[in-house]
Amino acid sequence: MDKQINDFLDGETFAVVGASRDRSKYGNKVLRVYVQNGRKVHPVNLHADEVEGRKSYPDLASLPEPVHGISVVTPPNVTEQVVEQAATLGIRHIWMQPGAESAAAVESAAGHGMNVIAGGPCILVVQGYHE
Repeated sequence: MDKQINDFLDGETFAVVGASRDRSKYGNKVLRVYVQNGRKVHPVNLHADEVEGRKSYPDLASLPEPVHGISVVTPPNVTEQVVEQAATLGIRHIWMQPGAESAAAVESAAGHGMNVIAGGPCILVVQGYHE
């Protein structure tokens, strides 16, 4: 899994699908860990115009630029839809945060040839999140 994580993190631009305005939620903390590590990141939230002072986008297709990878912090049935949209857009790296994954989402992402991180560590641990 180390190679998968390194390949994921070896990019410049990312998106967090399920980014939350609520600072106590993981969708917010995942966005902030990217910022804490100096990474370019876009929040994706259908119901927010802004998250942590950054313009938020309703879906991956609305992002202003291509992204190297996405962190997904959504319910598993939504994650399955996110995988399909990411595949359509040619996104090759997806990190399903604990609780966001489903067997169908993982299988679909792998079937699309994506670098899939699921069932493993949370990006908050790997990237050293702090309040």
